[in-house]
Amino acid sequence: MTLSTILLSATPAAAGEMSIESLIFDLAFILILGAVTTVFFKIIKQPVVLGYIVAGFLASPNFTYLPSVTTESNIDFWAQIGIIVLLFSLGLEFSFKKLLNAGGSAVVTALIIVMGMMCAGFSIGYLLGFTHIDSLFLGGMLSMSSTTIIIKAFNDLGLTHKKFAMQVFAVLIVEDLFAVLMMVILSSIAVNNSVEGTEMLWSISKLAFFLIIWITVGVFVLPSLLNRVRTYLNSETMLIVSMGLCLGMAVFSVYCGFSLALGAFVMGSILAGTSFAERIEHVTMPVKDLFGSVFFISVGMMVNPSIIAEYAGPILIISSVVIVGMILFGTFGMLVTGQTLKIAIESGFSLTQIGEFAFIIASLGMSLGVLDQTIYPIVVAVSVLTTFTTPYFIRMANPFYRFVERHLPARLHFLITRYAKQNGNESQTGQLWHTLIKRYMWRVLLYTSVLIAICVISTRWLLPTIMDLSPEWGRLITAAISLAVMAPFLVALSYPASRRSERKILLDANARFEAPLIIMSIFRLLISLAFIIYILTAIFTWGVGMTFGLAFFILIVFIFSKRVKRRMRLFETKFLNNLNERELRRSGLNNNIISNLYMAFMTVGYGCPFVGKRLSESGLRTDYDVSVASIQRGNTLIAVPGGDTRIFPGDTLAIIGTEESIQALLPEVEAADTPRGGSEMKATDMKLTSISLSKKSPLIGHTVGESQLSTQYASLLVSIMRDDTYIVPKADFSFSAGDTLWLVGNPSILNKLK
Repeated sequence: MTLSTILLSATPAAAGEMSIESLIFDLAFILILGAVTTVFFKIIKQPVVLGYIVAGFLASPNFTYLPSVTTESNIDFWAQIGIIVLLFSLGLEFSFKKLLNAGGSAVVTALIIVMGMMCAGFSIGYLLGFTHIDSLFLGGMLSMSSTTIIIKAFNDLGLTHKKFAMQVFAVLIVEDLFAVLMMVILSSIAVNNSVEGTEMLWSISKLAFFLIIWITVGVFVLPSLLNRVRTYLNSETMLIVSMGLCLGMAVFSVYCGFSLALGAFVMGSILAGTSFAERIEHVTMPVKDLFGSVFFISVGMMVNPSIIAEYAGPILIISSVVIVGMILFGTFGMLVTGQTLKIAIESGFSLTQIGEFAFIIASLGMSLGVLDQTIYPIVVAVSVLTTFTTPYFIRMANPFYRFVERHLPARLHFLITRYAKQNGNESQTGQLWHTLIKRYMWRVLLYTSVLIAICVISTRWLLPTIMDLSPEWGRLITAAISLAVMAPFLVALSYPASRRSERKILLDANARFEAPLIIMSIFRLLISLAFIIYILTAIFTWGVGMTFGLAFFILIVFIFSKRVKRRMRLFETKFLNNLNERELRRSGLNNNIISNLYMAFMTVGYGCPFVGKRLSESGLRTDYDVSVASIQRGNTLIAVPGGDTRIFPGDTLAIIGTEESIQALLPEVEAADTPRGGSEMKATDMKLTSISLSKKSPLIGHTVGESQLSTQYASLLVSIMRDDTYIVPKADFSFSAGDTLWLVGNPSILNKLK
């Protein structure tokens, strides 16, 4: 299968059906329409995604008052690229570090929402007369909230700093992973036209295996490779490298039997943990915006008013199921995982919409030819309706919580509160046990997947090749090579995931931990032994595998254990460092310079209190006991900056300090532009205003330098009029009653100066 075959198989039209003129005409037409509609939707303060959908409808044959695209397959071609780039961008926002930080609460909540909405969607589809496959795809579409719409709504309402918003973002991260898994499962079901437990289990196992192998190799290789060529990666080169990796992984994913979108998502997830993630997001954003817009426009082209009018009842019913189901399952999931009633309700009311993944799953069903044509416009209509209602439901969360709090039985309210406190105040022993379990699970999954890959390569490729070269010694040579390669991973799998000190703490706290620890050790040993027996049996016979397998297992565990264990610790350390490179780089924990001093690289946020100040005025050395070694500003590096160098948003500061000082400084430097009072000031609120000072003005008797007009009143002093004379303000100028000040700022705030 060639590269061109793979790409063409992912699009509905053959290359011969496309002409350059029609391709360019269609792209120009839909982009012009998209530009007009998105500007209009910006003016009326609605999500841009809805503007793209409207543009698609206007460009489709369903709207007869404007010309339509010449060839719909042209748009399908661009839309397929749009899906790839969108999934790559979602992967860049995903990162396995975020998934680990999200914790069990987000995973359990997302699982409850997905399973609950899958069942609700399938049931309502069946009741509305859809086929089993259509109902199953409908359930998949309804089970994913829209990350784009929720982030937009939170930003508009100024809620991104709230605790429940952090919980919602964590759930969305996990839902992204579930969505990719669901696409694989639905594809398998669609191809076989039935729900077979064995086939589904095989698809999930195959996906898990390939994901672990891809991520292991990618995390181990890519960050180190990119760091070696860091000095050559300007914006142009970074764009080429990142998009090349994205498309390359997408093609490789097809070779392995999966979709282009899955490969793009995986590559984005791998790159999300590197220190290049922000730069990659920045340089690929125009590509994502361009092709993503084409994808959403292609969604709008499927909107058929006659079908929407005909299915107005089902659309309203499905929309109600989305809203009610997301509120119920989201709130219940948060409560089950120990969140307070207020956070649970706020989270549930924030998830009441479907979006981009619904369209991607619908496109998947259409491309496989298993989804009814009428379901696509129905789902689009549901998405538009629930998107419009999202801000209103977010605002309704607090009133609804107060209503529930007043009418909830006191006993039940007490139980919910106590359960939340118990989950929030986990003991140190419990936290240690959970850490140990997570370490044990990822180590077993990682090394098991690597060993499976070695076995597959040995039996399917290495053995036939060597047997052709040397029929007499081929089996023995293959066995020797396979066991030599497997040995380090077998030893690493056999040894405990816990340290001796950790086991002592657990056993001192409670003797009941002894049995699980023993069982975990036995389980690892059995897995290691099983791999040895399997590979020898596959190469020789069952008897040889059992006899020599046990002997080889004892040999590697007791003779080569110390050396191999040391090597595997280095392997694990490098893997974890590469996985967390982005976090380690900004915190400096992996960049020890001398003694207890570290170097961290922090990106200055727009809310940083040092923005605009000179280094000598910032107090970084006096207040935080740190030094600034360099400043990266775009493509310019300011090495050892002087005290007069100013700090600007977007600068990357190389900070040298102790671990404690760096951790204290991080939130200040990377502070976002979020108002502390919860209110949000807009650019249109800033106006040139004149203020006449009375005797009661707080400025009387103070100089311009003492007034703190920029910090306390968010204003800029332009000029001062005294006795019909305009005066250029200087720091030592003193204000007097009767002065007229000309300032740029918010008039409602500046009125306080009168």
